[in-house]
Amino acid sequence: MRKILVSPAWSVLLLGILAWVYSINPPFLESLKLRYFDTLIVNQEPVENNIYTVNIDEPSLEEYGQWPWPRGDYAILIEDLYSRGAGLVVFNVLMSETDRSNEDNLLAVTMQNYPVIVTLLGSENDKNDPINPGATIVNSDYMYTIPSVPGIIANVPDIEQNAVGSGITNSWPELDGVTRRIPLVVESNGTLYPNITMEVLRVMAGDPSFQIKLSPMGVDKLRIPGFGAIQTNPTGEVWIDWSQKSKSVSAVDLPDDFAGAIVFVGPTAAGLTQPLATAAGSIFPHEVQAVLLGTVFNKSNIARQPDAEQWGEIVALIVAGFATILIARWTYAGIVFFVASVGGMVYGSYYMFITENLLIDGFIPAAFLLLVGVVRYIVKFVSEFLQKQAIKKQFAGYASPTVVKMLQENPALIKEGVKKEVSIVFSDLRGFTPLGESFGDDVKGLTKIMNGYMDAITQPVLDSNGMIIKYIGDASMHIHNAPIDDVNHARTAVQCGLDMLKAVEKFNEDTIRPAGRPSVGMGAGINTGLGYIGEMGSTARHSYDVLGDAVSTAARIESKCKEYGCLLLVGDATVQQCKDKFFFLKIDDLQVKGKSVGVGIWTVLDDMNGKADVKSKALHERMHELYRAQKFDEAIDLCNNKLHRHFDGKMYKYYDMWVERCKYMKTQDLPVDWNGVTIAQSK
Repeated sequence: MRKILVSPAWSVLLLGILAWVYSINPPFLESLKLRYFDTLIVNQEPVENNIYTVNIDEPSLEEYGQWPWPRGDYAILIEDLYSRGAGLVVFNVLMSETDRSNEDNLLAVTMQNYPVIVTLLGSENDKNDPINPGATIVNSDYMYTIPSVPGIIANVPDIEQNAVGSGITNSWPELDGVTRRIPLVVESNGTLYPNITMEVLRVMAGDPSFQIKLSPMGVDKLRIPGFGAIQTNPTGEVWIDWSQKSKSVSAVDLPDDFAGAIVFVGPTAAGLTQPLATAAGSIFPHEVQAVLLGTVFNKSNIARQPDAEQWGEIVALIVAGFATILIARWTYAGIVFFVASVGGMVYGSYYMFITENLLIDGFIPAAFLLLVGVVRYIVKFVSEFLQKQAIKKQFAGYASPTVVKMLQENPALIKEGVKKEVSIVFSDLRGFTPLGESFGDDVKGLTKIMNGYMDAITQPVLDSNGMIIKYIGDASMHIHNAPIDDVNHARTAVQCGLDMLKAVEKFNEDTIRPAGRPSVGMGAGINTGLGYIGEMGSTARHSYDVLGDAVSTAARIESKCKEYGCLLLVGDATVQQCKDKFFFLKIDDLQVKGKSVGVGIWTVLDDMNGKADVKSKALHERMHELYRAQKFDEAIDLCNNKLHRHFDGKMYKYYDMWVERCKYMKTQDLPVDWNGVTIAQSK
């Protein structure tokens, strides 16, 4: 299989097949090509023009009455538009039937005084109303190259005869139903009819007709003498430039001054007409014609010669493909060449469009070239990709991107268990009960707050490349030094604990207090020791976990935070590895059930890191010496009269607790060799 995938002959065969498919241009490829052109055309900087669309919308119907309006209302609207400075009015409303209110003559008289261009409609009926389109044709034998319709529907004679011009407004959607190109001339029963945009240009130029020269290949030249030549494709079509932005207003909310603008009038109210699917979205027919006029008037015509450019695209695909296969040979330099070839095709087509307004398909040839290179690697990469995605899904919310990436590169770290020293951090929420009571039955609100809290305490873990092992209600457990190595994991764990406390305070400041909710706190316990780490659980359900005595000890340390009145407690093993980096205070010696020796418990005051208050620390240690010596009254006096004022009040609760403990110990019959170790009452 590998030999087949890396064979140049196989790649050449695939390239040949793709080039042949491109040459026959099946509908699905044509659709993709057109959508690529859409992205080029639509994503241009907008160009303002002096074209308006006046919409007969729902407010217009409320003002003038239900559709169809009496022709006299059209006359009023036309007069109003010209009184506001309109340069030319284009009516995109077909009036092929006599007005029920007998007001055709009223509209015709108005059109004698005000120039109006009216719409024609191509019809499937083999019928032509008597219209003189005014065209000068060279080589009329070749009119078969022009888009055609069986018949033309015109307006009633009074209106048609008094209009200054009339033009086709049909849309010509592509195979996917999207209107992108519109022919400027249409053939019907041996006669050429102009698009309404052509009529606007002809009337503005003051010319009696347009001129067209045909050949067996189609349109050679299309021009209006007073305007100049108009660039089209061989079928007389123009690509619509969607960067042309006309101004849109309601028929009952007209501006005071149209300043000589060309005004397209058409319906937009629901049920009056259907919008057209275009590259720029759903747009009503008169709006499309307005954009088309802006395209032609500003000479922003977009060019594409289908045959010549398609063959050029095929040649580019073949040349780049052969170069990639024969020269590159999948060395690092070859991969660079391959990527440059793919990117060059896409960028080249983009460059030709923005500089020359020329549509060249760089997308599909680039995609085909990419396929030639990518397929050979699919088999190799699929299994690795699926494995990496599974790891990402499992660990994305529990580890930093750095850790996740490392696990993806070395999955054995997950599958194979390891025994190594780690620092374990347990944390637990403080103040949940009053917070929960403040929400009452608002479970969603409480859930949102709790999720915010968990996000706050999780981010410092991820930032320090720790690994979240589990969430347990409002508690969490994470480790450092696994799976990613950290020689300073004890220091990292302590700093992470301090950062978690800061994150909780910021969460209170930013979220809890502004909402008028009771503040929350956090207690955390840290311990360092050997752990057994890996994927654990049943075959049906398993997770990355850590086991060991050090884990149990960390959990017990965290459980004592509230009792000691401290936010962060640290075990002896952790302190010994980073005691020169933080200012630690000995809190107690704790002997848990099942253990024969006590565990030293410490707290850390981050604001005194590097600025150890030696005097205060000495007093603190003296208080513990007095306690172990059973000099409880002296220890109480030291707590009440001196230590309460030290450490910026952060140890106030602790010293209150210690005073109560000393009072209790005074009542006990302690042995002479009592060592001051506290026996835990629970596991």
